Amino acid sequence: MSKEMTNEKIPETDLSGQRNAGLMIKDVEQKELYPLPGGIMAAAEGILLLVCVLAYVWAGLRLSAKDIPPALPAAAIVAATLGIVLFCILLAGFRVVDPKEALVLVLFGRYYGTILKEGFYFVNPFCCGINPAAQKQMIATGKMGSGVNTAGKCVSMKTMTLDNDKQKVNDELGNPIIIGAVVIWRIVNPTKAVFNVQNYKSYLSIQCDSIIRNVARMYPYDVVDEGDVDEKSLRGSSQEIADRMKGELQERVETAGILVEEVKITHLSYAPEIASAMLQRQQAVAVIAARQKIVEGAVGMVEMALNKLNEKDVVELDEERKAAMVSNLLVILCGNKEVQPIVNSGTIY
Repeated sequence: MSKEMTNEKIPETDLSGQRNAGLMIKDVEQKELYPLPGGIMAAAEGILLLVCVLAYVWAGLRLSAKDIPPALPAAAIVAATLGIVLFCILLAGFRVVDPKEALVLVLFGRYYGTILKEGFYFVNPFCCGINPAAQKQMIATGKMGSGVNTAGKCVSMKTMTLDNDKQKVNDELGNPIIIGAVVIWRIVNPTKAVFNVQNYKSYLSIQCDSIIRNVARMYPYDVVDEGDVDEKSLRGSSQEIADRMKGELQERVETAGILVEEVKITHLSYAPEIASAMLQRQQAVAVIAARQKIVEGAVGMVEMALNKLNEKDVVELDEERKAAMVSNLLVILCGNKEVQPIVNSGTIY
């Protein structure tokens, strides 16, 4: 009997789940190192070097002596040579960490630990500091340091400023505007900053550009309806919008161990192609608002004048004369130019 082979079809969801499970990478947890003080190891290195020098001197003086076996000076020379090699290897273990900086160390491709406190230390000489942001900066400037100097490999935990370039975006109404922002930030977890992203500085800059574009298109440049007090705009509610940018940016850079302290909008204007048209619109709105105030004030003054005349019985005016008086006062009070007075020497009737 022949066996029938059946091809079972594996669901696509199971395959994708297996692939995703295999690609999941856990975040590296920060481990603080407490290495040996560098001063103690420096003293030990000095003693080792002194012993090696004395061994070379003693071996040189005793090579020609007949009362000492020749193998003994040769052994002293070999031991002194090994001591010099050990001295050179241990010399690579000294690390200097400045205030407000951290040094992330790896050993043969594995995370070794992080030095968070400033000072002069001695660590495993085969460890090396890692800082992708500093490496890219050194490659761009063409400056490369020595293996012992860790100034460029330390991760700065100082408060820094990212001056984002001005960029053209569309507001809620589709008007092109130019907006720029400044981000005040610092690193709180140097291990995440080094291992979770390729370059934490460029990562922060790209995320800041994305946040500015996403938030700016949710609000108009200016309030369209002056009567709507709850409507927010980029020009009138800049602080609230900056706080929203800060919150969204913090969520995105949390994985890089970055703390966003403040976001400020430094530049906001219409794009050059519509700047003149929007200026005319703003001028028209200002003229309308000014005219409205003038008319309201003129009507109040006319009303006050008629009431005063009636209260003090200065003159009795019929409805036709009141209408003429109101018309003349409104023309005088609402006009743009100075009024030339005309004196009526006869009767008003």
